[in-house]
Amino acid sequence: MALGRKGSRRIVVDGTAYRWRLRRRPTYFQALARTPCTFAVEHADVPGTTLVVTTDQPHPSNWFGREAKPVLPSDVAQTIQRALREGWTPTAPGSPFHLDLSTGFTPSP
Repeated sequence: MALGRKGSRRIVVDGTAYRWRLRRRPTYFQALARTPCTFAVEHADVPGTTLVVTTDQPHPSNWFGREAKPVLPSDVAQTIQRALREGWTPTAPGSPFHLDLSTGFTPSP
C-alpha cells in the first residue's frame, strides 16, 4: 500500500522525511462516527512498510457533527516516534504496520 503524492503532506521527524495522509472524505462508518479516524504514514523517499494509525477521535467530516480534534502535524510526528519505538521499520518491505490508539473512542449509537 503506497500513498499517492497527491493529497499527502511532507513531515520531517528526527531528520528523516515522511509523507502522511488523512482521508479527505470519511468512510461510511467513519461518517456515522462508528469507527475512529485513521491516517497513513510512509517514508518519503524509500518504498517500504506503511504505518496505519487509528486515532481515538471521530473523523472531522463525520455526518453527525461529533466534535473531533483535527490531526495536526505535531500529532503525526509524535505518532511516528512512538511507532518507531514500537518496531515500525519504514524502509523495510512488508505488510502495513498498524498502530491502534483508539482506546477511549466511543462510537455513536
